[in-house]
Amino acid sequence: MPSATASQTIGPYWHLIEDADWADLTRFGAEGEKIVLTGTVYDGDGAPCPDACIEIWQTDPPTSDTFPGFGRSNTDASGTFRLVTLKPGPVAGRGNAQQAPHIAIWVLSRGLMTGLATRAYFQEEALNDTDPLLQSIEDPSRRATLVAVPSAPGTWRFDIHLQGERETVFLDV
Repeated sequence: MPSATASQTIGPYWHLIEDADWADLTRFGAEGEKIVLTGTVYDGDGAPCPDACIEIWQTDPPTSDTFPGFGRSNTDASGTFRLVTLKPGPVAGRGNAQQAPHIAIWVLSRGLMTGLATRAYFQEEALNDTDPLLQSIEDPSRRATLVAVPSAPGTWRFDIHLQGERETVFLDV
């Protein structure tokens, strides 16, 4: 009888998150304002998720030979992820709307059959007040789950809560 296939929500590419190079979008010499996006992924009980995968992509700055615009990181034993990228600028939205600078995020973790999409905006960005997606979230405490906060110079903290009272806003994409 053939052996059973391991249950994986990320498919056969889990080895890519074990390569730390994928967590550094500046590894090819990208120029611009380098930032670190870090945070902890928490499950519904508030416990850290040591086996999650965080993928990010961004449309600004545009992808190039030196900036792939996509990266991924695993979480460590304490549920923490760390990605190095360039700080994005505003991007065009529908019509003439400007979207505030943000990073798109895809979360994969145990118990998820489908990944979860969210965004990390940056605290104190002027365009946050008019960003169409942020402003569509009426409850300020829910809106705040999409805002990364500075934790050190050049470092932004963005914790992800998969469920519970502090659940991050996830997008239906």
